[in-house]
Formats: sequence, structure tokens, C-alpha cells
Amino acid sequence: MRALVLGATGFVGRALVDALVEAGDDVRAASRRPPGTLPERARWVPCDLLRPETVAPALEGIEVAYYLVHSMGLGRRDFAAIDRACAHELARAAAASSCRRIIYLGGVAPRGRPSPHLASRLEVGEILRDGTVPALELRASMIVGNGSASWQIVRDLTARLPFMVLPRWLESKSCPIALADVVAALLEARRVPLAGSTWFDIPGPEVLSMRQMLETVAALEGRRIPSFRVPVLTPRLSAMWLRLISGADYTLARELVLGLTEDLLPQRSFWEVTGHPARHGFREAAAAALASEPSPSPLARVVEATVRRVGPSITPREPRRS
Repeated sequence: MRALVLGATGFVGRALVDALVEAGDDVRAASRRPPGTLPERARWVPCDLLRPETVAPALEGIEVAYYLVHSMGLGRRDFAAIDRACAHELARAAAASSCRRIIYLGGVAPRGRPSPHLASRLEVGEILRDGTVPALELRASMIVGNGSASWQIVRDLTARLPFMVLPRWLESKSCPIALADVVAALLEARRVPLAGSTWFDIPGPEVLSMRQMLETVAALEGRRIPSFRVPVLTPRLSAMWLRLISGADYTLARELVLGLTEDLLPQRSFWEVTGHPARHGFREAAAAALASEPSPSPLARVVEATVRRVGPSITPREPRRS
């Protein structure tokens, strides 16, 4: 199959390009700037969805287009407007091309009001599904793998926290999914029968709270993080706290926290269509992500070693009852 991967330099995009090449597809890896390396049977094509003149050449002769583009990580406050314009451009250009299917990786819809980040992800899915080319939207919560912003925050917290403050949003539940299972779903998505545009969730095999994820990752590293609950920690304060601990961009951290104020649980599972459920549990996926990390800097090793020494000695007091 002739496949175009938009967003090929992202951590999902890189893994998908490798998997498509291994499956024997003719792959075009599209991005604004050339990637560092590509498999031999993959070809880079320049494409910027905000520059329409670059989109049609990238789509020429393509059968399936993967849409893995998202601008929130660029630190722009107007990320929703940018993503809206990019989605409209792809839908328009695909309609005038040989493309027969668009596959979009989005985010899980909460039961309540979505955060601005999740609302933007869902809006992009609606725009693509409203186009004339059939679009299949796959919705994931946290993707466990190096390069995932939400996974990196979990990793940084477990590595650097001597004790854990437990705001309410750490109890929100989701079904985190391994990068390998996301790639498997994206591969199957190019061949499943489609009567028209639709969407599905791609959940991992477990329902976990963020607190449980933190505890699991800490256990994998031989740590136990003492914890205590706080009645109120606003998304703004939480984002400042995450930025201090993990070095995450404030805007990105705030959007991720807002996305965690509601449970992100599946409603329509893609695995029921394919018959091949996610195979990797969170502990296994986290262990693989930890094993594939680059070597930490000397300063990071000192910080983490200090945390490991201090952490177990701290015993938080229970709050007084009024």
C-alpha cells in the first residue's frame, strides 16, 4: 500500500514509518524538516499543512494518509486554531487526490466537558470525518513510550519526587496504552472494512489512575514514594508544580492536567472490530520505556540519587481532623 505519514518525525510517527516499511508498504514520511534517519524503503517529502502548495505533491499517488500532526507541543496559545486550519487543508487536499482513507490518531473523549487540548483533538477528528475521503479516528489516552509528553511527566515525577502530593486529578482513571499497541492499531486501521467515516477508542488492557501509574513506575525502579492527599490543587498550581519537577512546558503541563480532571475511559473499542486486543499491560510497557531511555546526564543522576536517599525517610503526617 502507498502510505503517507504526516508527522513522521514525532515519536509515534517514527515508529509507524518503521512498521509500515517492515510490512512492505511504499512509505512517504512527511514533515516540515528532514528527519535524521529513515529506513531504506521510506522516502522523505516536505509537507507543511499551513502551506497548501506542499500538501498536494505529498499526497500524489497515495492510498492512505496517516494524520499524526498536533501543534500544542509548539508552545503556541492558538494551537486549536492552527490544528483546525491544518485539518481543513488535509481534508480538502485529500478530496482532490488519489487518497482513499485518512487515519487520525486523536484523544479519548471524557464523559464531561473536555479540556481545550482534548476539545481540539476531538474537533480535528470531526473535521476529517466530515470530509469526502473516509476517515478513521483512533482515540488513545496516555501512550506509554519515550517521546510521549504525558509519559515523560510520569517518568520525571517518579524519578525526582521524594514524596507525592495527591491532588484529586491524580485519581482520574484511563486505559494507558503501549506504543507498540498503538502502532499495531494504526497498521490494522489501513485494512479494516469501512462503510464510511467513524471513530474508535484504542484502550490499553487495564484501567488505572495516575496515582497507580506513578506507584507502578516507582516500584519498577525499586522505590516507594510516600504520599499524602491535599484537598485542593488547582490545574494552574499543578502545572507550575509539574514544570518545577519535570521541566515540562507550562502550557503543555496545564493542558495535560486539565485533561486529567475527568476519567478518560473507552466507549467504542477498536479491538472489537479487529479481534486483536492490546497485548501489553502498563507495567510491561513502562518497563520497556524505561529500558529504552538514553543515559541520564551526570546532574540528573545526582538529583535522582539524592531523591532515592531522601524519599524513604519522609513519613507524611495525616491531616488533622477538624
